[in-house]
Amino acid sequence: MTIETFPGSSGFIDSGHDKKITYFSNTYVLGLTVVAGIGGLLFGYDTGVISGALLYIRDEFEAVDQSSFLQETIVSMALVGAMIGAAAGGAINDEYGRKAATLLADVIFALGSFVMAAAWNPYVIIFGRLLVGLGVGVASVTAPMYIAEAAPSEIRGGLVSTNVLMITSGQFLSYLVNLAFTEVRGTWRWMLGVAAVPAIIQFFLMLFLPESPRWLYMKKSKSDAIVVLSKIYDPYRLEEELDQLSTALEEEHQRKNAVSYWDVFRIKEIRLAFFAGAGLQAFQQFTGINTVMYYSPTIVQMAGFKSNQLALLLSLIVALMNAAGTVVGIYLIDHFGRRKLALSSLSGVILSLILLSVAFYFESIGVANIGWVAVLGLALYIAFFAPGMGPVPWTVNSEIYPESYRGICGGMSATVNWVSNLVVAQSFLSIAEAVGTGWTFLILAVIAVLAFAFVFVFVPETKGLSFEEVERIWKERAWGRSSSSRLESLIENREEP
Repeated sequence: MTIETFPGSSGFIDSGHDKKITYFSNTYVLGLTVVAGIGGLLFGYDTGVISGALLYIRDEFEAVDQSSFLQETIVSMALVGAMIGAAAGGAINDEYGRKAATLLADVIFALGSFVMAAAWNPYVIIFGRLLVGLGVGVASVTAPMYIAEAAPSEIRGGLVSTNVLMITSGQFLSYLVNLAFTEVRGTWRWMLGVAAVPAIIQFFLMLFLPESPRWLYMKKSKSDAIVVLSKIYDPYRLEEELDQLSTALEEEHQRKNAVSYWDVFRIKEIRLAFFAGAGLQAFQQFTGINTVMYYSPTIVQMAGFKSNQLALLLSLIVALMNAAGTVVGIYLIDHFGRRKLALSSLSGVILSLILLSVAFYFESIGVANIGWVAVLGLALYIAFFAPGMGPVPWTVNSEIYPESYRGICGGMSATVNWVSNLVVAQSFLSIAEAVGTGWTFLILAVIAVLAFAFVFVFVPETKGLSFEEVERIWKERAWGRSSSSRLESLIENREEP
């Protein structure tokens, strides 16, 4: 049996029989992924639950009801915490490991949930929101990294995308919880407090799971790493993975200086990788996902449905569509490729935002029966965004950085995502009031066009590649353009048997 692959590739294993690694072929890796993905569930739940809880917080605290500033602070303080948590999370991951970082995130998140549930004034709620934000920020860096480092390269994209599925599932769960506790005494306390449950579950499950095998090999114990890797790969493939890890460790020992944040900008290949990863994270937010989700009830009302209950039901449907789209992305990302999937996704996002812009513009000048165009734009937006620009930024950022810089760069790029999220959240309504909602969606469409150009020029295809192969792409892009073109051509032409 002869299989042509790029030298050092981790494609199909030639051990006398065909052995294709699939998403469900190793239940051990899938189990690690699901447990680590609970961090994504916390991420999604926290972003979704506050919209419903705030309504009841306003009923209980008159100061909140009378102060838009307090309402905005309660919502945005979690974003502030997430930015800090993501920025610190990279260094925590590099120094103490992925497992320790996950356990720390769970403790902080659960503590924040309990603080909010027991809050006796709005300022205690704000402090609790800061704590859960810190936990979410650390988890947003750690979960994709942990999954990527345990995953075989053939299915790494799908497994990391499972974390994004957990995020969208967390958002869907938050809407269900909001609905379930509407008639319960202490409504908002239950909504915010119940978030501690998955954090506590993940904490105890993680106690029984191993550290990331790559982190173990590079930072702590080769023998422990081999034990974990032997549960993931057969003996033939295990030898290949150990050879690659040995080479990476040797390169790290050759470095005279400790890893620093300045290196990210000083070393050309690291700078190129970070530019691509951080750019993807920024464009994920600036192409308007949270804005479209926010405006979904308004869009349905434009179509002639005025009921508030229907708006709540729509939130559930949109969240369910988002989760379903992510499931499609889990399949496509390792078959279609990260780059192609992002470009296809952005093409649809551009069309959808133009439809939304047209619908809101004509509605503003009094054109009747235009609501169906807005609903179509909403449906198309979710259908195109969820499988592509939802999972691709997180997947790419989990695999494009060298071992020594994965924590630092992953933390910095996640911070870019959270900062971009905050910028969009704080500016969208002001821009919409200044120029109109139709023009605002058109601005987002223009940003999506820029995102398409950015991905086309700066983001390489990493489907099915080992971490070492990806690192080679950046080195050759930085120091040998012609060699890089040949390398990426070979990679893109590699066919699935």
